[in-house]
Amino acid sequence: MKSVKIMAALSAAFTLTCAPAPVSATADAPLPSDPFFSYDRPAEYGVHQERVTVPLRDGSHLACDLHRPAAPDGTPAPGRFPGIVYDYNAYNQLEAQGRAAAYFVTRGYVAAVCNVRGSGDSPGHLDPFSPQEQRDNYDLIEWLAARPWSTGRIGQTGVSYGGHSSLLVAVNKPPHLAAVIPVDGISDWYENTIYRGGIYSARIRDWQRATAPDTLVTYAQHPLYDDFWRGRSVKSRWQDLDVPVLEIAGWYDRYRQGMVENFQARERNVWLVSGPWVHGWPAGQPADIGNGAYLAWWDRWLARRPGAPLPAAKVTSYEVPGTGWRQFDSWPPAGTRQVRLGLSSDGTLSATPGASATRTFEVNTKPVAGGPGQRLEFATAPVQRDLVLAGDVQAKVRASFTATDGNLAVVVQDVAPDGAATRITQGWLKASHRFGHDRAVPVRPGRTYDLEIRTWPTHYRVAAGHSLRVTVSSDDYPEIDSDAPAGQVSLRLGHGGSDLRLTTL
Repeated sequence: MKSVKIMAALSAAFTLTCAPAPVSATADAPLPSDPFFSYDRPAEYGVHQERVTVPLRDGSHLACDLHRPAAPDGTPAPGRFPGIVYDYNAYNQLEAQGRAAAYFVTRGYVAAVCNVRGSGDSPGHLDPFSPQEQRDNYDLIEWLAARPWSTGRIGQTGVSYGGHSSLLVAVNKPPHLAAVIPVDGISDWYENTIYRGGIYSARIRDWQRATAPDTLVTYAQHPLYDDFWRGRSVKSRWQDLDVPVLEIAGWYDRYRQGMVENFQARERNVWLVSGPWVHGWPAGQPADIGNGAYLAWWDRWLARRPGAPLPAAKVTSYEVPGTGWRQFDSWPPAGTRQVRLGLSSDGTLSATPGASATRTFEVNTKPVAGGPGQRLEFATAPVQRDLVLAGDVQAKVRASFTATDGNLAVVVQDVAPDGAATRITQGWLKASHRFGHDRAVPVRPGRTYDLEIRTWPTHYRVAAGHSLRVTVSSDDYPEIDSDAPAGQVSLRLGHGGSDLRLTTL
């Protein structure tokens, strides 16, 4: 639908985007062979738009556009309709969001498109995902449910900022919230975005400057995981995520770890769809799923229409780069196995890593990618047959530091026979956070530590003849700051040393 594609383009302009990995899925790739994704029904109404102010419990208000089903003369259609809070964010996109929501309005839903407090015409101070913003969202849902033209069943959806807002309001449990569809949402604002492995992400600062400059101060004041971050987290309240949740994620998106974590924490009421997508709405991207899944979800949980299906499986995943859609009942899928590969002193990555040894690299303290001498690389021989990664990759890095702290970045790549390398996944850890992000425990120089680094999950096929390469360094700019103290890092390798554990299908 054209309006949804317009929204996708605007979303890309106002949200953080990752450098896209190569995507070989084609734009006309078939939908998953599941009636949930091909669901449709014809439009029945026009669209009536009106500007409203939604009162909040503290006396303030939100600026909103209401898009209601309209009769042929353009006036609001008679009857009562379920409602959708559509992409609640700080980007003042009301007009574009309204166009994107029109598909659902013409099929019998009221869409509320609103600016969060402190953005657009909504007065106040912008504090993204704060407890105040969550209370406002709660009030918005309850106000919408109480309108005389409402059935009292409300859903919420959105991408990125709007996706996290949808999850956060769900754990606040407004009585009339019936279901949500977060797109590229997250589980934890601290871990997924701001402090990756306890290391500040340089990539987020441009967003902070443009959207919420006060956070350049407040976020730096909270380097550890404390109540400030718990109040902005879904993960800290997973037990309250109990409404039906349809998570739409991308295997090339920066927030896929949070989305998979949400599913794993709440498999009973969460369904996961992950495609070959970079950050943003799937609309207009390769293997776009269209509107059918969204409409089926709302018809099932909000309109309660007979025959509106659920997904045939709990997980619908596109195996990248271009294999196609598969469905599973869990993630990682049943039948996966763990493959352990040791890091060897000769730079190989294999099941037989050889004799114990130590290799050293210099810490990179500059805000650029590190150069020679500032990383160690290890690679497998070309794989004999296709290798499917279906889950995360875990690294156990046995390391010592010459300083009282250090950063570790683990990057896993697919290397083609011609040497072209594609990043598959990555993970990071500040050594002083080895016992968790709620406290920093200093490192003793020269002492060897076993550091567990979990990378982002993936569903990726390494083709026969390709190799896996893992890089270990102190930096991964701009994904993390190059803020480790100067010095050296030594890795224990070979028998009893560092290793990589793959989840394979």
